[in-house]
Amino acid sequence: MADEENKNEPTALEESLKAAQAAKEAEEKAAADAAAAPEATEEESSETQTEEAPAEDPVDVVADVISVVEVEPVIDEHGRSYATGKRKDAVARVWIKPGSGKVVVNGRDQKVYFARPVLRMLLRQPFEAAERKDHYDVMATVKGGGLSGQAGAVRHGISKALTYFEPGLRPALKKGGFLTRDSRVVERKKYGRKKARRSFQFSKR
Repeated sequence: MADEENKNEPTALEESLKAAQAAKEAEEKAAADAAAAPEATEEESSETQTEEAPAEDPVDVVADVISVVEVEPVIDEHGRSYATGKRKDAVARVWIKPGSGKVVVNGRDQKVYFARPVLRMLLRQPFEAAERKDHYDVMATVKGGGLSGQAGAVRHGISKALTYFEPGLRPALKKGGFLTRDSRVVERKKYGRKKARRSFQFSKR
């Protein structure tokens, strides 16, 4: 009988250990479920938000950006666009308006003021690049420099004025380099030299 009681004691201890282990596992499972519940609710809320707010169409976004970038024409009360052009020491004030292609410089016709055909060719270049030949009348006043510099200044002013009247012409004129102010100027004279770089004539005696 004593042997049987000794055999029953370990079984009771094992049962108590198993019960304690089962209770511990149940507590861990409950804690894990409680921790997983908020994550699930957050995922559900994020899903509902994404469903409620669909992604914007890229085409619409690009259209909005383009609409913001669009430039309005700059035209005065007389229907003209004004710009200032520069080249070397010459400065030109230029006004353009729709017309037949007449160009007046300092109150004189271009053929009288710029007698050389090369200089008149410079004035035509912006219109030819923008495909607007004989579409605008030009009135310009220019001072400083020589005829070559003045022609370049008027061309620069015409190019800028075209972009103000028709902003859509800017890419074509920019590609041709008509909107860039030519920074080349006469180099200054240095002391000890006859000109910027030329030396004085050598004299042996």
